[in-house]
Amino acid sequence: MKTKILEKLNEIEEKRGIEILLAVDSGSRAWGFASPDSDYDIRFIYRHEKDWYLSPGIRMKP
Repeated sequence: MKTKILEKLNEIEEKRGIEILLAVDSGSRAWGFASPDSDYDIRFIYRHEKDWYLSPGIRMKP
């Protein structure tokens, strides 16, 4: 599953034009309470390119 999660994070980086700085498991699996059908809850901190922060306007992507 680790490989699948890393692939998805890479896909998100490419699709959104961001760099993921830190990603952590934050759900029941991280706390040791996972059941056999538990999903994976991943949270991450990311950054955009410098120009994204400096340009005006609303930047919402679906």
